[in-house]
Amino acid sequence: MRYAILLAMALVMVTSAQAQDAVPEPDDYRTDNYRAPVPATLKGAQIVTTKEAEAIWRDKRGTFVDVMPRPPKPANLPPETVWRDKPRRNIPGSLWLPDTGYGRLAAGTETYLQDGLARASAGNRTALLVIYCQANCWMSWNAAKRALSYGYSNVVWYPEGTDGWEWEYLPLVDAQPEPRSPAN
Repeated sequence: MRYAILLAMALVMVTSAQAQDAVPEPDDYRTDNYRAPVPATLKGAQIVTTKEAEAIWRDKRGTFVDVMPRPPKPANLPPETVWRDKPRRNIPGSLWLPDTGYGRLAAGTETYLQDGLARASAGNRTALLVIYCQANCWMSWNAAKRALSYGYSNVVWYPEGTDGWEWEYLPLVDAQPEPRSPAN
């Protein structure tokens, strides 16, 4: 009996500590410190684990949208300097829309995201869109929230992103960003 009481007390303490560590879902977009613990929820979106994301991917039931930022070329590089983009590996078949997960988007970047989501969904706002980045990355949370605000009704947020995918030894491929129109 005493052992059961001690076990129950330990369970309550662990559950309480986990609840204190839980990140609340904000009302608005995250605008700083993007690599930090994320909430477990996103109102209006389905949240999936790596196993669930893998099932969607294997069954080809949705389009995966990667919103990982792309590091910009430094402005003050000498002209003779060779610049090499940092490679991005993402889930095969994904559409990479870099820089679209920030809390505030320039008009051109927002248009780029809207156009990219329209391509990913073939213009169907009920199409399944799986939005991701990396683990503990607010970029995907912001982008999924933004997709919901555009009227997409079947948004899936995959918070573990390519980190979770890689931890399960699932395939990743070299990615290139979706081209921007000259106006973006």
